Amino acid sequence: MKILMVLTSHDQLGDTGEKTGFWLEEFAAPYYVFKDAGADITLASPKGGQPPLDPKSDAPDFQTESTDRFAGDKEAQQQLAKTLKLAEVNAADFDAVFYPGGHGPLWDLAEDRDSIALIESMDAAGKPLGAVCHAPAVFRHTKGTDGKPLVAGKRVTGFTNSEEEGVQLTDVVPFLVEDMLKEKGADYSCGDDWASYTVKDGHLVTGQNPVSSEATAKALLNLL
Repeated sequence: MKILMVLTSHDQLGDTGEKTGFWLEEFAAPYYVFKDAGADITLASPKGGQPPLDPKSDAPDFQTESTDRFAGDKEAQQQLAKTLKLAEVNAADFDAVFYPGGHGPLWDLAEDRDSIALIESMDAAGKPLGAVCHAPAVFRHTKGTDGKPLVAGKRVTGFTNSEEEGVQLTDVVPFLVEDMLKEKGADYSCGDDWASYTVKDGHLVTGQNPVSSEATAKALLNLL
């Protein structure tokens, strides 16, 4: 089974002067769920090469068994440093796609034409789609085969407005994931802030926050 993981290439946290990118746990936990299941994993990003890591996610407080494993995994580090350019990726080559979050996707992947085309192709083929935390932002402009927003009428979750408020970035981000999903007609739900919460609807799997990463990846794997 071939799984594509798509990471952000965006590293600026609005006009704050601070850095952002992908959230380490949201990449590492799913990566090892897929790897340990024997999946052939391909990594891609809009610009290719090394995707930017949100420096906050590398702080001691946010380390997990998966991030510790990644820290000692030279092969995985080398693979991450050489992500393919998203424009060069063919949806037909993969059985599923998974988007790790971090704030970066709000700026680039949410608007990226190659990402939109990839998601729409996977959806039309009935292949599993997964996104966690801020990554459901990638569904902002995607359409289903009926021409309606891809998430319209679907049960989904994603980073909550209150969680965004908790990290004091409500006025920094270009849009709030929860609000956007509701505006697109999704049946949005969430668990407690910072608790693991995953929702599956058909071949679409979404997770609420970083600690939902492993459960979301396992739910995607179950679809395969």
